[in-house]
Amino acid sequence: MTRGADDLSAAELLAALGERKAAEDRAAAEQLDLAARWADLHPPESIHDAATFTLPGLEHEEAIAGPGCPLVAAFCIAELGATLGISTQAAKRLIGNALELRHRLPKLWAHVHAGRVPAWRARQVAEATTHATPALPLQGARWVDTQVAGFAAKIGPAQLDRLVAEAIQRFVQATLPEDPDDQQPPCPDTRGVSFDFDQVGYPGTIRMEGELDLADALDLDHALRHGAEQLKALGSTDPLGARRARALGEIARHQQVLDLAGARPARQAHGTPEGQEASGTGATTTTGHDASTSGRGSGPRLPAARRLDLHIHLSAAALGEDGAATLESTGRLDQRQQLVLLEQVKAWCADTHTDVRITPVVDLDAEIHTPGYEPTPRQREQVQLRDQTCYFPWCSRPATRCDLDHVVPYDHDAAAEGREQPGPTTSANLAPACRAHHRLKTHGRWRVLVLAAGVYLWISPHGQPYLRDRTGTTALPLPSHHVHRR
Repeated sequence: MTRGADDLSAAELLAALGERKAAEDRAAAEQLDLAARWADLHPPESIHDAATFTLPGLEHEEAIAGPGCPLVAAFCIAELGATLGISTQAAKRLIGNALELRHRLPKLWAHVHAGRVPAWRARQVAEATTHATPALPLQGARWVDTQVAGFAAKIGPAQLDRLVAEAIQRFVQATLPEDPDDQQPPCPDTRGVSFDFDQVGYPGTIRMEGELDLADALDLDHALRHGAEQLKALGSTDPLGARRARALGEIARHQQVLDLAGARPARQAHGTPEGQEASGTGATTTTGHDASTSGRGSGPRLPAARRLDLHIHLSAAALGEDGAATLESTGRLDQRQQLVLLEQVKAWCADTHTDVRITPVVDLDAEIHTPGYEPTPRQREQVQLRDQTCYFPWCSRPATRCDLDHVVPYDHDAAAEGREQPGPTTSANLAPACRAHHRLKTHGRWRVLVLAAGVYLWISPHGQPYLRDRTGTTALPLPSHHVHRR
């Protein structure tokens, strides 16, 4: 009789966990090897092979690893990503890391497959050598490989950055001709500020990271300290960290030049035009603009400091007989397609001088038609709100940053030749597609069918079906017969 997990002793549970971890590491190493082999099957010169999923003249070489690695036919990446349930960009990183390790970091590649280094740590090194600036030549990557091979399982980001910088100095800068006017030692510019908009906390917060000049960092620290002290003097009971974060937001809105202790301007609210009722499932948009508004009493006329573009989604059931609506507890920040709490939105609008405008509701279920090729602004907004992201399997690029694609292609000659338009510009036949997947859908031998407005069935070149709607992507069972391209 097989023993269940509940019957295992503490020592046996630890042993079982160790076995699972070792199996996970082996699987990750095997995945890297298989990804590299998939790339081997799709070199750029294979455009005449059906496995590349391209049309002659439309495929291009895709360099996804450092110098010395083989190039890959770009269209093969998306199908690998769809199979693994990851984005095309993540699949590109996986293949690139595999090729970087196999061709430029062979010692680390061997350690991964021997079980001495976890695949995720090796991929960190591969990312560093692939994206070094300026580009790290093959000899430089091999030097990094030799340096990290003995302790790759313990190397930290700072050590890795120093090694890559030294490799650049040894193999890139040392080979450049000396410039008599340049007396400064070469050093890669690592400054930058990034925001993790993909991970939004429940109270509507995100993480940011940055690397600044020392002088800029000291100035910013002084400004945040001053802003936190000013907020405390004004009565804020928030902890110091929260007050510093609020002060940074005030700096972003140029409020550090204003007297926060003085009279605050009143917020100006705009409603829907008189006589226009909001109905159906849609969105309420709150936005700030730069028009000057008057303040309370004798306060100065100041421009709106905060620019918001918020969509608060309602259900049809939320509308009463009198036309009044009860807002749900969550909304969506349109710029990043992130959920926010209604209470947080209220706090944003009340926290500083903000211009609030209520626009008519967009009915996401309505079928909007236009006779021409170009979608109307209302169609564009409706489709973006309905689908939220690019409609390719697993892609998470916000719809506001996508093209609007005719799922069934629009025939520009249909009207002139007296034929019915096969791809009309209607809500059901429009979908947001990022530039890469728009091109892939047009030239890459993928098929897509519209099952309902906002619901799509994608079929990969090898016949794997994927169901995509606004809730995400589902890989469907592979049909028993191979699906051929029409």
